Amino acid sequence: MFFGLARDVTGVAEEQIEWDDGPEVGQLRRRYEALFPLLAEMSGSLLIAVNEEFRGRSWPLNDGDEVAFLPPVSGGHDSSGVDGPGGRAEIGEEPVLEVSPGDFFRLTRDPIPTASLADALKAPEDGAVAVFEGIVRNHLGGRRTLYLEYEAYESMAVRKMTEIGCEARAKFAVDRIGIVHRLGRIEIGETSVTIVVTAAHRGPAFDACRFLIDRLKQVVPIWKKEFFEDGFIWAEGEQQGAVIK
Repeated sequence: MFFGLARDVTGVAEEQIEWDDGPEVGQLRRRYEALFPLLAEMSGSLLIAVNEEFRGRSWPLNDGDEVAFLPPVSGGHDSSGVDGPGGRAEIGEEPVLEVSPGDFFRLTRDPIPTASLADALKAPEDGAVAVFEGIVRNHLGGRRTLYLEYEAYESMAVRKMTEIGCEARAKFAVDRIGIVHRLGRIEIGETSVTIVVTAAHRGPAFDACRFLIDRLKQVVPIWKKEFFEDGFIWAEGEQQGAVIK
């Protein structure tokens, strides 16, 4: 499967291939880089996920594996578990997701009702509710933004959102966590992502909320396409790329 700029370069969203012998991830990468030279130019930042986990070039592929070519997400990839394009992934147990009752991690194509989400998470034992909203602004650098479009590797995105929620719960003394990210076309001034954290005290609520948005921008496979009057770019955090007309 190909997402974001990788899909634009290859012209396909997904395809099924057969291989006589079980290849490694690196062999599969080289196959597509030979077919699509522009994909090879992205090699320094392109990551591979196998069955929704980031893997390095030496990872062996098996019958029925789902392989995704992932360009940098909207905040730029964190290569946790992968030591660079030529490196190999750490091989260990899959993460155990222990979600607390009341937590939620969702994708939506509808407007995000932030106030209602915060109200739903609050409980009598909470002394603080920290809320972060990502808002679509009307510019990037000197260019006027018309609107954004978000896309995701949806099943992996929900899984990674859940993982970072579990990370936050292990690091901070919080009660409940909610993350909702919107997909599709989003207009100027609308909310693209909401994060809500409740806790007994404000410090952990603030810290966990900041941690969650930073991690989301690093590891959750969601891509932002920013449209201008003269074209669009696939955004990597705050970086500005070439406008594609």
